[in-house]
Amino acid sequence: MGLSDFLFKRRKNKKGDSTPEEEIFQNENISKEYFKSLDKNKRSLHELFKQTFDFSCDDIRLGESEACVCYLGTMLNIHSLTDKVLNVPRETSVSKNPKNIEEIRDRYFPTMAFEYADTFHKVVWHILNGFAVIMVDGQEKALSLEIGDTEKRAITEPSTQTIIRGPKEAFTEDINTNISLIRKRIKNPYLIFEDFYIGGDTKTTVAIGYVSTITNEDILNEVRERIEKIEIGAVLDSGNIEEMIVDKSFTPFPLVFNTERPDSICSHLLEGKVALIVDGSPFVLAVPSVFTDFFQSSEDYYQPFLMPSFIRIIRYMSFMIALVLPSLYVALSTFHQELMPTQLLISIQAQREGVPFPAVIEIFMMELTFEIMREAGVRMPRAVGQTVSIVGALVIGQAAVEAGLVSSVLVIIVAFTAIASFVSPIYSFSIATRLLRFVLILFAAVFGLYGVLLFLIIMVIHLVSLRSFGVPYLASVAPFKLTDQDDVFLRLPAWANKRRPSYLFPKSPVKEKKKQKPSPPHVQGGKK
Repeated sequence: MGLSDFLFKRRKNKKGDSTPEEEIFQNENISKEYFKSLDKNKRSLHELFKQTFDFSCDDIRLGESEACVCYLGTMLNIHSLTDKVLNVPRETSVSKNPKNIEEIRDRYFPTMAFEYADTFHKVVWHILNGFAVIMVDGQEKALSLEIGDTEKRAITEPSTQTIIRGPKEAFTEDINTNISLIRKRIKNPYLIFEDFYIGGDTKTTVAIGYVSTITNEDILNEVRERIEKIEIGAVLDSGNIEEMIVDKSFTPFPLVFNTERPDSICSHLLEGKVALIVDGSPFVLAVPSVFTDFFQSSEDYYQPFLMPSFIRIIRYMSFMIALVLPSLYVALSTFHQELMPTQLLISIQAQREGVPFPAVIEIFMMELTFEIMREAGVRMPRAVGQTVSIVGALVIGQAAVEAGLVSSVLVIIVAFTAIASFVSPIYSFSIATRLLRFVLILFAAVFGLYGVLLFLIIMVIHLVSLRSFGVPYLASVAPFKLTDQDDVFLRLPAWANKRRPSYLFPKSPVKEKKKQKPSPPHVQGGKK
């Protein structure tokens, strides 16, 4: 039994009910037949891999049978291959000579994970996936052995979603490792993983995970259908899959939740969502996603509920500050000076004296400068990236004020706006805030506060119209469900959070039927 069969529930692609190993040759005139003749099979493989330097085909002898081991040296552990396969002891006794491929496996490789390949397509597919394929002369099928993986990145702490209290493990680029991190936390036989192979050139493994006793079948079928309809040349990261399955909406807001934290994905699975794991990507997707998901952090559930509730309010306030504050400055300083206190107005106008640009040009210059420095800090080597962003902001901001190009209050506003945008626990959501901020500044420069209000109304209408796999993006808020408010704006105590989100229509709406508030023991007469 192969490791992939153990991890996944095997599925065929809908396109003609063809298997992924058959589709790798869909544009090639290569025979599907696997010959009993060892020489014919070896010639076919050498013809196919003739320009591949890491392909090897080593001759061995199993009893009295001639055989060969075919593999890609860069896809498996060479030392394990040598110890377990290439150094098989020879047996010359006729009575001990195995008669078929099953007896060969039982005699020489009884403890190794295996699969059989009865077509030439499967042989090539297994070689490409890091198997050592043993072809024996006179046998109708080949034996594929899982030798062991090559070196891969170890499990480390999350780099984009850091927390103070909670698990420190993060997903890696290996899909099997990622699934094991999830299974380690959810020891449930109803946790199911199904695999798909996406990408005409890459044939990347994409797995969907769900808890069959919780996840709604309609949502699950929708996810399957969207994945099966994907036609793309290459899948190199989960972002490629995200863009192909997301609802067709021209929106800056992310409609798919992504994270590198296993505990976060586990919580989504237990709510009734579906996880998408892409081989080669350390970011796992969760669908469907709603607006409020991007204001929640896994650490919220590891601290007493009062502090996470306060922090969650801070996140919502930071979102509005990062979105609206620069446009409010432009609107008030350009059109509505009467709304500002007299002393504040005098102070701002005194600082702007001598500035040659209007407020909208002034703030556009500083916002663009900060975005450039932020991008430079990300792309620079880590040793100097942080220094460039911090020193650059201080030096350029101070120099711009002293040169009379911008006012001091504008530097404060831009810096506070940038800090507020970093509060978002999900990076993809903060990108939407950064993009919309520029549009809102334009509205404020043309229409003043009326433009700010108009833009916010349009944004709310747009959010209401969005769907994520059929689920309203503002679910729990619009449409409003009172029973879903225990984990939206505030995080109620764990003993009060009894139900799963109703917008997911889970098979098991109630998490725990008997969940009571803990209380001190009753004391009577000085005794318990």
